[in-house]
Amino acid sequence: MPEDASAEIDAKIDALTDWRGKTLAAARAAIRGADPTIEETVKWRKPSNPSGVPVWEKNGVLCTGELYKDKVKLTFMKGASLADPKGLFNASLDAGTRRAIDFREGDAVDAGGLTALVRAAIAANE
Repeated sequence: MPEDASAEIDAKIDALTDWRGKTLAAARAAIRGADPTIEETVKWRKPSNPSGVPVWEKNGVLCTGELYKDKVKLTFMKGASLADPKGLFNASLDAGTRRAIDFREGDAVDAGGLTALVRAAIAANE
């Protein structure tokens, strides 16, 4: 299934002809760069989103990549417990467990900072 999920995520990115595709691709590269054994899955398919939500996992869910008209949202399941020295978390800051990064048009993906957050999420899952 991981190969199929990766192909589905590829297709989702390719279908986006605006800035969101580039942003999700850059975020995905940083996530995958954190650890070569991260598994890509697709979850939460529903009629309003039949292609589902990209999910990155290692010993549990690390983060999800949701697409909206005005943003790409990466939600870290255990984000509230992760150190965020680069201050990347900018959404769901009052949530008890999760934290998110909302990328809007024109926002750059801090690959190094994102990779560090993913590595911290891996450690939190172990």
